[in-house]
Parts: sequence; C-alpha cells; structure tokens
Amino acid sequence: MSDSERIALGRRTLYQHGWQGARPALYLHGPSQQLFAYHGDGALWGRWRISTARHGFGNQDGSGCTPTGCHQLGDFIGDGEPIGMRFIGREPTGEVALTPLDPTADYITTRIIRLKGTETGINEGAGVDSFARYIYIHGTPHEAQLGQPVSHGCIRMKSAHLMTLFAGFAPGDQLYIDAGVA
Repeated sequence: MSDSERIALGRRTLYQHGWQGARPALYLHGPSQQLFAYHGDGALWGRWRISTARHGFGNQDGSGCTPTGCHQLGDFIGDGEPIGMRFIGREPTGEVALTPLDPTADYITTRIIRLKGTETGINEGAGVDSFARYIYIHGTPHEAQLGQPVSHGCIRMKSAHLMTLFAGFAPGDQLYIDAGVA
C-alpha cells in the first residue's frame, strides 16, 4: 500500500466511524507503524513513526497488545514538564530520560495521552477497556525502535512529535487504531 493510499484509508476510516470533521482526528495504521493526523477539513497535517505492542493487536485485558478500534483521547498528562521527563503511575519522577539506561524497560516520558475506548464490548467495558488497561500515547527514549512493534501495549512516539500532538489535540478528539493489512 502506498503512502497516499494509507492517507486516504485513514481519512475514509475516520469518517466511517463517525468523525464529523469539527475537530482534528488521528488514524493509526498498524502494518506501517504510522500515526496520521488530519485537520478538521480532512487535510493531512502530520504523519509520524510510532511503535505499537510487540504482542500485536488485541483488546483483551492483560494481553500486552495494542487495542484496536475507535477511541477518544482522554487525559492529557505532563503539561509543563521538560522533554524526557519520566513518568511512573502517571506522575513525574523528576528524572529526565533522554536515552534509555535499560534497553528492555518501557520508559514513559515527556507527555501522556490516555485513551478511552468508545466501542462497548470491543475496547470499552469489562475485560477489554482501554482506559482501565492504562493504554497511552506516550514519549519514549527508545526512538531508534520507532517503526517497529516493540511496546508493552501503548503507542510510543518520538518526544518532539508527541509535543506537537499534545499541542494540536484535546480530550475527546478521535483516534482510530487499525490493525489493518500491509
């Protein structure tokens, strides 16, 4: 699939899942490990390499998978913290981690955008709830691994790109996560 086909697929998928275009929206294309941002008018305004779960896509609690389907952006955490601030339990630790000391650790840095599933029985509700699973879009010092599925379930982004996302979106904006086909 070409880049232009992925961009069109993202726009079409968002509209099919209720996006009205009043606010910007996000589309995650799993096979390419890319996140696309669209203006309210449907024009593309950003595209970033990300990392989803090394265990693939799935909504089951405890699976270590990245959930699929329609989500809303929930809590925005970390405003005012420096790039690289490490978070544990959604609280800043005071440690700035620009490079990973432990290559296997799942560092959550810079900002956190917590996700809320909007499809009951798929990514919202008992046993599948993305919010209850603490699924985030977050910064990572593992930037060399972006573009590969290596996370523990969350969506990892380059910190500088996450700052752009954090500034351009708000709680309630739509994200569609598509496990898709290559």
